[in-house]
Amino acid sequence: MKKSIALAGIALASVVSLVSTANAQTIKIGAINPYSGPLALYGTEVTRGYEIAVDQLNASGGLLGKKVELIRGDATNPQQGIATVEQLVTREKVDLLLGTYVSGISMTASDAAMRYNKLYWETNAVFQTLTERGLPNFIRSGPDGNVFAVTSSKVVRDLIAPALKKDIKDVKVWLESEDSVYGTGVAKAQKQLLTEMGAQVVGVGAHSWKSIDLNDTVLRAKQANPDILIQTGYVPDGNLMLRTIREQGWKPSAILFVGTGDTPETLAAVGASYLEGVLVVGYPRNDIKDSYGPGNKAYLAAYQAKYKKDPIAPQGMAAFSGAQILFESIKAAGSVDPDKVRAAAQKLDKPEGTYASGFGAKFDDKMQNMRASFTASQWQSGAMVTVYPKEAVLPNVTLKPLGRP
Repeated sequence: MKKSIALAGIALASVVSLVSTANAQTIKIGAINPYSGPLALYGTEVTRGYEIAVDQLNASGGLLGKKVELIRGDATNPQQGIATVEQLVTREKVDLLLGTYVSGISMTASDAAMRYNKLYWETNAVFQTLTERGLPNFIRSGPDGNVFAVTSSKVVRDLIAPALKKDIKDVKVWLESEDSVYGTGVAKAQKQLLTEMGAQVVGVGAHSWKSIDLNDTVLRAKQANPDILIQTGYVPDGNLMLRTIREQGWKPSAILFVGTGDTPETLAAVGASYLEGVLVVGYPRNDIKDSYGPGNKAYLAAYQAKYKKDPIAPQGMAAFSGAQILFESIKAAGSVDPDKVRAAAQKLDKPEGTYASGFGAKFDDKMQNMRASFTASQWQSGAMVTVYPKEAVLPNVTLKPLGRP
């Protein structure tokens, strides 16, 4: 009996030793995104960007002499984000956290990570307050919601108004958004910027991205008779918005979607003929110039090789670029400690056009990357084509008519 107990103890000690050795040789990163529910397709797409970056990193020797392991943590809402962080930290023993497709989830998850003194590196959530909170463990490599507002306002001034043969002061705009911190934050900034440019903001509306009926929403916008409808939201409400506009027979002179409306899901939901001419402000796509986003074609090839299909949405390439900036910061820090990574990231000075998405890397005192931008694309013959800014646009690309068929 004593011999058996002794042997069992030796075996247990061996297992613990092996686990400890494995942990010592691996950096574990918890990837927080919605992997179930209506946004799962896009949470998965963001994480695919991380996976490609991790594959390339490990193939080149890893990080700080260790292999990197990505562990998924499903979070479909802000409350679940807290529980997911706790599980990843206490059970999976992750060293840091990476995310996320949804701003509300990023808000609570990063706060929970702070309680465990874990770095939360944000690549895709855009709500401005995420960095304005000044959390010492929070760093955002992608653009914030204000950049959505700036880019969409510039598109109105530089592309849409000239296409409508109107001065910006004669252009009437309706701003619609989903009603979380993400959508309403962007809409608030859009209203301020467009008003400063001289445009007439004739109304502002908000709705849940989970809405099943947007008839009243569209009717209110339609009655204001704007030249341009600007919609900021997610895929489910964006698709419903387009279908409702079509069903009501409303034909605004231009439709500009922000953050959504540029995926195969929207194409399948509405059809190429109706989408023709719709503009979308979003993450840079794979049809940008190589000089604007060096490596974007290599990312596309790596994606196709790994997943046997084309990217579902451009968020993945932004996540890929963000993960690369994270890895560079950790290498420079020589550690995954939040304070050390923060200090290393603050020293980065990479010009725009360094990464596949067109990003550079220069962080302000709130740890917001100031060299991360969005582009604008247009639905043309069933495909998205980058049309703004001119530095990103391929030769011979032109803006097509904006009105509904």
